[in-house]
Amino acid sequence: MPARHILAIDQGTTSTRAIVFDAAARAVATSQRELPQIYPAPGWVEHDPEEIWRATVAVCRDALARAGLDAAAVAGIGITNQRETTIVWDRETGAAVHNAIVWQDRRTAERCAELKAAELEPEFRQRTGLVLDPYFSGTKLAWILDNVPGARARAEAGTLAFGTVESFLLWRLTGGRRHASDATNAARTLLYNINSQRWDLDLLRLLDIPHALLPEVVDCAGDFGATTADLLGAPIPVLGMAGDQQAATVGQACLKPGMVKSTYGTGCFALLNTGATAVRSKHRLLTTIAYRLDGVATYALEGSIFVAGAAVQWLRDGLKLINRSADVEALAGAARPGHGVFMVPAFVGLGAPYWDPDARGALLGLTRDTGPAEIAQAALDSVCYQTRDLIEAMKADGAAIAALRVDGGMVANGPLMQRLADTLGVAVERPTVTETTALGAALLAGLQAGLFPSLDSVAATWQLDRAFAPREDQAARDQRYAGWQAAVKRVRSAG
Repeated sequence: MPARHILAIDQGTTSTRAIVFDAAARAVATSQRELPQIYPAPGWVEHDPEEIWRATVAVCRDALARAGLDAAAVAGIGITNQRETTIVWDRETGAAVHNAIVWQDRRTAERCAELKAAELEPEFRQRTGLVLDPYFSGTKLAWILDNVPGARARAEAGTLAFGTVESFLLWRLTGGRRHASDATNAARTLLYNINSQRWDLDLLRLLDIPHALLPEVVDCAGDFGATTADLLGAPIPVLGMAGDQQAATVGQACLKPGMVKSTYGTGCFALLNTGATAVRSKHRLLTTIAYRLDGVATYALEGSIFVAGAAVQWLRDGLKLINRSADVEALAGAARPGHGVFMVPAFVGLGAPYWDPDARGALLGLTRDTGPAEIAQAALDSVCYQTRDLIEAMKADGAAIAALRVDGGMVANGPLMQRLADTLGVAVERPTVTETTALGAALLAGLQAGLFPSLDSVAATWQLDRAFAPREDQAARDQRYAGWQAAVKRVRSAG
């Protein structure tokens, strides 16, 4: 059988998946495993790197078996991953020296505050496009070096390697032959200069991080080595890599300046393609790399929301209001109109445009007749309001946004998508393939494999499932949004 399929690895915050795509970018088979969360202390979030690895191998094998394919039928592998999550491992054994520190983790808030107090944030912003926040990998890496016994000495001796999840998986998949990260993931570390496209030696000195730890930075499509034969039956080349939100940007075919997508998973992340220009936001958005091909970077403005689907998980696992996440739609649909309840889901602080690591979650506007339905709707509404925060910031930075392409697990909820369109006042477009993160990784690998000859052929794979047009009048949506802004102000002032 000719190699006309792509195997996409989508290693996310709450699960690890593998999806087999055919040459027409259609999903043929899927396998998924939940990823246990580890909470060592309040505000700390970790993952077991060995569990990530075991699950990755298992879902790849299972997806190929479900598709009835062997390694010879696979033209290449594309990898996409939860960004910023930080792993340090031994170059000889491949064993991690500490659990992976997850992007949501807040343990380095004090270090970030110290750097801000030293008036270093403008320097980091100019070079990396990022703000000083515990979200990013650099301070997480510094924490591991400073707190794991012997780690700093081993790092300085060159016996340890650092990477985000895609880098760790590539190392393991290739049997330790390749230590690399793509430009989109490198751009999320606080260590990579997005202007010069190099690790920034000055920033490494500021965070006291040895250069020897760092991976080679490569394009999002290229030859990244091949898997060892024992993993999947025969070597398969790894041909594509991108962080999850950048992969979704490709999967959503937001390949021209001005196009914007928003992905709704554990968190919510909106990316606006700005083309060859690294636009510097004046409204607390991030400047980042959307993708890099043939050595040429395409840039984006990004808004990062830390809690979206995680709010529904909290209703399920914390409050026990629902048995399954899918049950939230019916429960929220029973809410009283105009109930005035707002949820600010600042469980791990607030992301863009506030960047407040000390804010904490709250329910406001509760009355005696508030019940589970109103709380459920407030949780879903918080996703819409936070998205509007991002869209308003993008507009203030000069973007003209007529439509928002959406993807991720939450977008199957039609009433929520209508509420999102009403809250934003712009059309919301849901594609036929909503798991665009894995699709983007597959498209990048397919581009390198020659299954897709150009970015235009990649864009042609996108198909609209449904467009949600705004129905609510401007005054009503603005009144609701003003209530949200007041709730956020209360939460932030309480911190």
